[in-house]
Amino acid sequence: MEQVKKSQPISLAEVKEILEKEDAEKMDQIQRWTHDYVTKFAKVEAKAAKKIKQELKKECGLTEEEAVEIVNIMPTSLAELRAFTFGWKKLILAETLEKILNILKGNS
Repeated sequence: MEQVKKSQPISLAEVKEILEKEDAEKMDQIQRWTHDYVTKFAKVEAKAAKKIKQELKKECGLTEEEAVEIVNIMPTSLAELRAFTFGWKKLILAETLEKILNILKGNS
């Protein structure tokens, strides 16, 4: 059994990038299922996902986990973003929500 050396949240696009480096013939069943899932649901490429994640953390004060969640969902409207961030149980100002949407639109 391998020992976990580091735990870090990553986006679906980054998972896809990691799995595409592996030989499909050598993947176990869970890896194949995961690759199939991220291929269908990753909304941006890994490079763009990393850039968006960094911008969200720097300019909007989001945590790594929150930035990854937003990159995975890529909301397109203020209502969708509000519904999504409501579950975080913290107040996010309207101007911050607008900034988040502008970052997403600028990088999609």
